[in-house]
Amino acid sequence: MPEVSVMVEGGKASPAAPLGPALGPLGVNIQKIVQEINEKTKNYAGMKVPVKIKIDSKKNFEIEVGSPPVSSIILKEANIAKGTANAKETQVGNLSIEQVVKLAKMKASDLSSYKLKSQVSEIMGSCNSLGITIEDKKAKDAIKDLQEGKFDSKLN
Repeated sequence: MPEVSVMVEGGKASPAAPLGPALGPLGVNIQKIVQEINEKTKNYAGMKVPVKIKIDSKKNFEIEVGSPPVSSIILKEANIAKGTANAKETQVGNLSIEQVVKLAKMKASDLSSYKLKSQVSEIMGSCNSLGITIEDKKAKDAIKDLQEGKFDSKLN
């Protein structure tokens, strides 16, 4: 069963590259696939989303939509286009602890830890490399606060 894996912008897949050239040789209805991808990814508007298209011998297809990368959901939540080039020197956005907890819950199944506090710490680590502060503190200082229990009341 051929499988095509691509990254598309949520709700904005088109028959152009990368989908068209990958699907064309397989003889499937590209427009139908594009419509289904857009329907399944519309909630991820503005984010790149991993999509797998599996095609059987009868040209039937199945679409699996993955979850956007952590960095994409952080940037969307912070309402900024991209992270900083130099996280040590330049901060480009700020998130509240509530926003970080929400993101940790959204990405829980994709994170390596299974406890919420550790998941929040993982999200904070990604914020650090993107140049995004948490509660107006550098992410590594917010991680310290998290480990000391200062945010425990927000982790429910």
